[in-house]
Amino acid sequence: MAAVITETFNDAGVRNAHSEAAAAPQSRAIEVVHARDLPYEAFLQHYLRAGRPVIIRDAVTAWPALRKWTPQYFKENFGDREVQVSYSKRMRLADFVDAVLASSAEQPGPYHLYRLFLHEEFADVLPDLIPQNPYGFPRRHVSALMPEAWRRPDGFLKLLMGGPGSKFPIMHYDAEHAHAQITEIYGEKAYVLFAPHETPNVYASPAQPNLSLVDRPDQPDLTRFPLMAKATPHVGSIGPGEMIFIPEGWWHSARPLTVSISVCTAILDQSNWAGFAHDISAAAPGSAWQRTLLRQRLRASGMFMHAMEMLQHAMPGLARRLRLPALLAPISADGVPEPSATPLDIRIRTP
Repeated sequence: MAAVITETFNDAGVRNAHSEAAAAPQSRAIEVVHARDLPYEAFLQHYLRAGRPVIIRDAVTAWPALRKWTPQYFKENFGDREVQVSYSKRMRLADFVDAVLASSAEQPGPYHLYRLFLHEEFADVLPDLIPQNPYGFPRRHVSALMPEAWRRPDGFLKLLMGGPGSKFPIMHYDAEHAHAQITEIYGEKAYVLFAPHETPNVYASPAQPNLSLVDRPDQPDLTRFPLMAKATPHVGSIGPGEMIFIPEGWWHSARPLTVSISVCTAILDQSNWAGFAHDISAAAPGSAWQRTLLRQRLRASGMFMHAMEMLQHAMPGLARRLRLPALLAPISADGVPEPSATPLDIRIRTP
């Protein structure tokens, strides 16, 4: 397999990934759809609930960030702020930007910022992300029934920035069975994905099962990881205004093809609720009885939210008059307060 670096479009407008060397015969291009051809309900049915990745062109077009956000913009306006760049390292944002701009294949720079939640550390730039990407609506994370620690109307909105030449980070699938969507704002970034059924072939870490031991998913060392020869990579890249949807359980890794700035959010709904409830309750502190109680509470909440969601679909007029269904289980960004309009008074514990 070879690293994806460019793309072209065929006569039907489908994006095809190419590479520095010949692409592996078994690789597949991630499906590409234009936003004008993909109503939100169709996105839910054909991709989110079906567990299929997709790249959406022109997912956002009105964000001021598309016109404003550059590495220089962040350096000039926020350069003195300290940011987390790894599990254990912090540095001035200006120094981080310089490292990103200097990144090359010979001297790779940092891949991206570490757990930089915009509402917590860069609320100044939130107005640049209005209106929110409708395909990235966090769904049940907005619900008043969500446990307080997981009630995030912003979908855990994070900032990512990296430079060309940086290596693919650890291949992983997202914890808590989260669906992920990443929207590119500046530059271009390549992705390599493997379906959940490929788990036996991608060498999950015994210590942390959602992390892979394979350090180069684009060009795996088949001597160390021979089963990777059986795995089918799904490849593609996104540019400004485009987004990629990565369903729960899909192994993925990304690499900037140019200096890249993007944001990502998590999506939670009926399709991944059972996995979320299992993961959250299994990791909760306390006794086994307390974890079981939490699991049962989450299952009950999920059933009730599902009923409220179905009511809004089946009887939209009645649901609007009652108002409660949309509060307890909003089904789209329509009518929900814009999360980027005001900072959220919530902080995520960082290990």
